[in-house]
Amino acid sequence: MKKKLISALLCAAMVSSMLVGCGGGASEAPAETAPADNAAETAPAETAPAETAPADNAAADDSAAAGEGSVYYLNFKPEVDAQWQEIAAAYTQETGVPVKVVTAASGTYEEVLKSEIAGSDAPTLFQINGPVGYNSWKDYCLDLSGSDLYNNLSDKGLAVTGDDGGVYGVPYTVEAYGIIYNDAIMQAYFATEGAKAANVDEINSFAKLKEVVEDMTAKKDALGIQGVFASTSLLPGEDWRWQTHLANLPVYYEYKDNGVNDMAEITFKYSDNFKNIFDLYINNSTCAPGLLGSKAVTDSMAEFALGQCAMVQNGNWAWGQVADVDGNTVKEEDIKFMPIYTGVSGEESQGLCTGTENFWCVNKQASEADQKATLDFVNWMISSDAGKNYMVNSLGNAAPFSTFGDSEKPSDPLAKEMYRFMENGKNSVTWNFTTFPSQAFKDDFGAALLEYCNGNMSWDDVKNLVVTRWAEEKSATAQ
Repeated sequence: MKKKLISALLCAAMVSSMLVGCGGGASEAPAETAPADNAAETAPAETAPAETAPADNAAADDSAAAGEGSVYYLNFKPEVDAQWQEIAAAYTQETGVPVKVVTAASGTYEEVLKSEIAGSDAPTLFQINGPVGYNSWKDYCLDLSGSDLYNNLSDKGLAVTGDDGGVYGVPYTVEAYGIIYNDAIMQAYFATEGAKAANVDEINSFAKLKEVVEDMTAKKDALGIQGVFASTSLLPGEDWRWQTHLANLPVYYEYKDNGVNDMAEITFKYSDNFKNIFDLYINNSTCAPGLLGSKAVTDSMAEFALGQCAMVQNGNWAWGQVADVDGNTVKEEDIKFMPIYTGVSGEESQGLCTGTENFWCVNKQASEADQKATLDFVNWMISSDAGKNYMVNSLGNAAPFSTFGDSEKPSDPLAKEMYRFMENGKNSVTWNFTTFPSQAFKDDFGAALLEYCNGNMSWDDVKNLVVTRWAEEKSATAQ
């Protein structure tokens, strides 16, 4: 990963709560993780309004009278709804500014934003997933180039900019994902007779990973696990780990080969590499391939937390879900990361997939008073002691702002692992899924993967669908 991005990330704070993303991620998150991003669906909720007491911000209208401005944040991540409700109430109590937070259910953010943004009480603060999201919502994105939010961004290159040079989206977190593993189970495996590796460091390619995983499957009863990998959740709306986060890798390598950061058409050159790791997941899992359409991300994370499997693909945001599972058996010191290997030449030097699809935008069609109140609110989040504490310890954000010092780094195990990989000289895989053409493309890809698992679609058909739908959706968004 570029040193510039690494330095930005190292001044940040990080994730102690889980996703489920592009990411993926959330679905889009992801996942975006999806991702990102997405976890269990959360019904919209809001805080009670109070009187306003505007704070100072050079990028907002200083003439806004007290009591006129308010904040309405449309939140993307259901798994942190409770935290945002607490933050809103605390800010209102401290400043008198009314703050309302509404959380879209998993996989519905674009739909909810489209509905809400056209209403008389539209969100004043919302988020996009990168350049593609900006193209969809640019009519509502305020230029943030003069704001404290942007001026405190450690690496200005992380922001979403327009052709006019304006700044229209500012990232509020940076995340990483890969294969999370339980080191206690891995050490138990390495001690078995005929183990295919002596330690995790020897697993630095798909060939070695496959050899180890298949041997672990053969020894799963002795290891006390139901499968090596957690279930590959393909329930519609829960498949962002595959159609966004995992799909990022073949797209990353195809972009890299062509020296670009976006393409109107792809050949899915690395589709066999995607198939390599996807097949390894579904054939060495706690769940039969034909049952994956009923599995959610929470199911797979619970399986990992309960020690029923050794590995699961997810991001550093997943720590909260592991820690919060009743009966959790995984010790904090045993939760580790390894890269997602797919069989690409030179992958021995590959690190985690690191980036963001979480960009704050301020609604330029909101009143000047509401714009000011919103800018004051986000500035409080990244500059006040209370706000920064919420960013780090409640939301689990790796906030890429110069206002966060070394003492405000995260302490959860996956956060530590993310920093370890950023510092160990490996080449981080950038998040290119922010250029994926549309949510419809990702949904169709996810549906095809489920059909493949069910035996109703060949891999060639999956590949052809990806290539065709990519070109169609890219063409549609260009018009």
